[in-house]
Amino acid sequence: MTTTITVIPGDGIGPDIIAATVDILNAAGCDFAYEYADAGLTALEKTGELLPQSTLDAIARNRATLKGPLTTPVGEGFTSINVSLRKQFELYANVRPVKSFKGTQARYENIDIITVRENTEGMYSGLGQVVSDDGSEAQALSKITRTGAERIVRFAYELARREGRQKVTTVHKANILKSTSGLFLKVAREVAAEYPDIQSDEMIVDAVCMKLVMNPEQFDVIVTTNLFGDILSDLCAGLVGGLGMAPGANIGENSAIFEAVHGSAPDIAGQNIANPTSVILAAIQMLEYLEMPEPAARILAALTDVIASGDRTTRDLGGNGSTTDFTAAVIERL
Repeated sequence: MTTTITVIPGDGIGPDIIAATVDILNAAGCDFAYEYADAGLTALEKTGELLPQSTLDAIARNRATLKGPLTTPVGEGFTSINVSLRKQFELYANVRPVKSFKGTQARYENIDIITVRENTEGMYSGLGQVVSDDGSEAQALSKITRTGAERIVRFAYELARREGRQKVTTVHKANILKSTSGLFLKVAREVAAEYPDIQSDEMIVDAVCMKLVMNPEQFDVIVTTNLFGDILSDLCAGLVGGLGMAPGANIGENSAIFEAVHGSAPDIAGQNIANPTSVILAAIQMLEYLEMPEPAARILAALTDVIASGDRTTRDLGGNGSTTDFTAAVIERL
């Protein structure tokens, strides 16, 4: 039976890198049907809405969605589309792996870290956002629930066990944020006790930032709250060459969205020079989620070889190949 994937090409360079990734999935023998949908500025121009109901319906219909970068207009009245999608589909787990690739211009060589970020609570829950009438004071609420904390920490430990990982580090700020971060840490300790086969560690977020820069090899799986996870996962991406080398998965009970985590780069849109690696890696995450490890492994091996050999790589990887050149190099190895 053919699996249908929802595909959201997105804005800016999105359509180019999504098209490249779909070509690679097809070349790897993934017998998918694709249901295309619009979101972001592209959807706003066509329908007057950033997130049309037809797109929400397509995501709900299919188990997995592959998404390019989306642009949320900056200014009053527009909620982040990514945050809206995570809330709408209760995509509580944001999984962002980073891995060193030979051939990149990264500062480190042996990085293999997964950040598991709680995706629906904390400072991103949007609660209590108030600005005083005179503009002199602003407030926002952070909300952590026992259910949300337990769900994300258990997800991290299950992922670690499934992938043969050695250690889970809970990242917090319970020394200062005694209520919210305190509850998260308390729940994390309770869950950790159920996984004696996995080494458990806990660390304050500022110390993690320093240690990620000084000795990142000590980290394996990081689990943390929404805001800290957003910041730390970008820091981790910087260790392996930037956001162009980092994918992201947003996973819930019934559906999942896999995405390039970088922006839409409107300055290079339509020029056929964007590096599609982030969304290719997201597609590999999608294949693993769909329990298709064989094509996932073959695509990863092909991509790894292209980057290591510098064969038709894009400018950010030190080459002068186009998006289509880079894609052709990966497909040839498949």
